[in-house]
Amino acid sequence: MLGKLARQHDPNVLVGFDHADDAGVYQIAPDTALVQTVDFFTPIVDDPFTFGQIAATNSLSDIYAMGGKPLTALALVCFPEKADLEILERILAGGLSKMIEAGCTIIGGHSIRDDETKFGYSVTGMANPKNILKNAGAQAGDCLLLTKALGTGVISTAIKKGVALQAWIDAAVKSMTTLNKTAAKVITEFTTTTYVGAGALTRPAKQSPAANDRRPTTNNGFPVHALTDITGFGLIGHLREMLLASENVSAQLHAIKVPALEGALECVHAGHIPAGLKANREFAECVVQYEGGLADDLKTLLFDPQTAGGLLISVGQESAPELVRVLTSSGVLAAEIGTVMPRTKVLIEVAL
Repeated sequence: MLGKLARQHDPNVLVGFDHADDAGVYQIAPDTALVQTVDFFTPIVDDPFTFGQIAATNSLSDIYAMGGKPLTALALVCFPEKADLEILERILAGGLSKMIEAGCTIIGGHSIRDDETKFGYSVTGMANPKNILKNAGAQAGDCLLLTKALGTGVISTAIKKGVALQAWIDAAVKSMTTLNKTAAKVITEFTTTTYVGAGALTRPAKQSPAANDRRPTTNNGFPVHALTDITGFGLIGHLREMLLASENVSAQLHAIKVPALEGALECVHAGHIPAGLKANREFAECVVQYEGGLADDLKTLLFDPQTAGGLLISVGQESAPELVRVLTSSGVLAAEIGTVMPRTKVLIEVAL
């Protein structure tokens, strides 16, 4: 709908909504830009405190996906008039716990009466304009890395139906309450540093953009070329956005290398399919070609809408092993799930 409205032209907007990136970026000084995002949704688990944690983790994710540091947050609350306020207190406390972990200060918010509970945050972060990580910039030959397993959508659906095993719930909750803070810190440091030889570090040479071009020069000469987080559009949907925002590239995914949460494939097989997954598949499957023999359960999981999902990284092939090593040593999953290729008729090829 935003695309149907008149466009505003502001030279300080470094990242707007034109490429469906994770957050907006607005430059306020030569070396400072604001990174802004908003997200809220209905409960996906029974425990109010855990729901608050998940909502906060999810809201913070888009700041991390742009290479930003979260600074402040405003709470968004929809709550039934006659519901127990102790429940709302627990939701807010859960959210606060994650904001404290992120070093992000809650400075206010807004609430309205609503028959259905909804909760989330508008988050403002900060970044150096030269170091913004966008979903554009993937290059042929890049390796695609993923930092969290898939499956929160189908497991959440099983939870709502009351059929999820406790082990599945525990795995999904752990994923949805794990901040992308550590992963983003590693990626940001790796992006602004070129690894040379046996661990030696050197800064890449600065480029000189045209005087009237205030857009960030990130991705030029850096090993990490593009970054996004996997949320509501699923892995295929967000990979599609990354490829379309980049120039003349396609991608090949290896389905068996895509990590899945415990119970995720069982949920798919049992038919616990959220409406968002069906919508994702109807919208994006037209750009996908499957290799023969690929199980439908695996195909389906690639479209699963994620809550507080992991980061999808497009990194130069020569730098990928070192980035995997650094992420892994920092306690972050780093699954190599595919490669970026020169543009073909098929945008996304899914192989075994």
